[in-house]
Amino acid sequence: MQIHVVTEGDTLASIANTYNTTAVAITNANELDAPDELVIGQALVIPIIGQFYFVQSGDSLYSIANRFGMSYQELAAINNISPEMTLPVGLRLYIPPAAKREITSYAYIEPFGDTVSETLENAAAKNSPYLTYLALFSYRVNRDGSLTAPPIGNLREIAANADTAMAMVVTNLEGPGFSDELGHIILTVQAVQNTLLDTIVNTAQAEGFTDIHFDFEFLPSDDREAYNAFLRKAKERFSQEGLLLSTALAPKTSDEQVGQWYEAHDYAAHGEIVDFVVLMTYEWGYSYGPPMAVSPINQVRNVVDYALTVIPADKILLGQNLYGYDWTLPFVEGGAAARAVSPQQAIAIAREHNVPIQFDPVAQAPFFTYTDADGNEHEVWFEDARSIQAKFDMIRELDLLGIAYWKLGLAFPQNWLLLDDQFTITKLE
Repeated sequence: MQIHVVTEGDTLASIANTYNTTAVAITNANELDAPDELVIGQALVIPIIGQFYFVQSGDSLYSIANRFGMSYQELAAINNISPEMTLPVGLRLYIPPAAKREITSYAYIEPFGDTVSETLENAAAKNSPYLTYLALFSYRVNRDGSLTAPPIGNLREIAANADTAMAMVVTNLEGPGFSDELGHIILTVQAVQNTLLDTIVNTAQAEGFTDIHFDFEFLPSDDREAYNAFLRKAKERFSQEGLLLSTALAPKTSDEQVGQWYEAHDYAAHGEIVDFVVLMTYEWGYSYGPPMAVSPINQVRNVVDYALTVIPADKILLGQNLYGYDWTLPFVEGGAAARAVSPQQAIAIAREHNVPIQFDPVAQAPFFTYTDADGNEHEVWFEDARSIQAKFDMIRELDLLGIAYWKLGLAFPQNWLLLDDQFTITKLE
């Protein structure tokens, strides 16, 4: 696969000609709803085997070959040129595909109400082939240790058809949010724990879950050791039943990081006890915060660098959002929430308002601004092929276990194209 960023004067036909493919292939791969109306700055994934590199000033055959992990003699032979050739700027060189690395791919899915919507079932069916786990969010713990289950609809059958394992997400959600009081009860009342673990095991066996995933958030800071003890107890019980245990971790950059979201999450203990963790490396830009990238690569990197000091790389799933936000300006603390948008919707908004998409090189994320029909200014940050590629590069560089997506339902076809192109997804036996 190749990533192409649209510039002034580009057409789908000219782009296709550049990469020896067709406009139809590009349209289908990127699910373009208006292929004749490309947006300047829009990133397209070009569906070709391998990629092309266009020689830039200062390049040599050796430097290009080194960049792509091959010898200059091999690169010359592939392109039928002399190894001694001086490369003219703009020369197109073919780069064959690199070997795929196997990773674990995990995605949350969150049904609302009493049924699983057709939209979510379609998303699960479309994307399960690219997943190791489909994680049903969420089973809410009640104060007596029982569980309130979400609807499951046809998700088990959809996952089974793609050889995708099901994960059972268990939370301390109560009412509209995570409850520290409920979290404290779960972690300190033994009778509640015993009921909870029995209920989880029975549910997992009845519904066919493979992984039990605890997403306990905003826990009292004093319950850090109690959470660790609970995880050890749960791990022992689940192992006896052949079940895996994983946890979601707030994005910390040090063990001493303060704040109720962070303090009870002991990275080192989770890394020792559980089978794998999901780092929630997203929501720097969030619905009630100021406009910024949702998962800026520099901030994500800081979290991963800390995690690797206390958690083995082969236990770390990098959290990744599949959405962006549209903020109305000026941002007002406590004001209206930003609107969640899919990458496809974000591009459509830019096209509708005839504004170019920009790219922040520090955050490695696309953004743009526009004025709506009522004269309100907006700022939109979202994900595209370039931002997701930056995360894939990090996974390979640091040899992480894989990636975890929050959450299915908003269309981002480029993510799945690049994931499939660069990785082999682990499927459990």
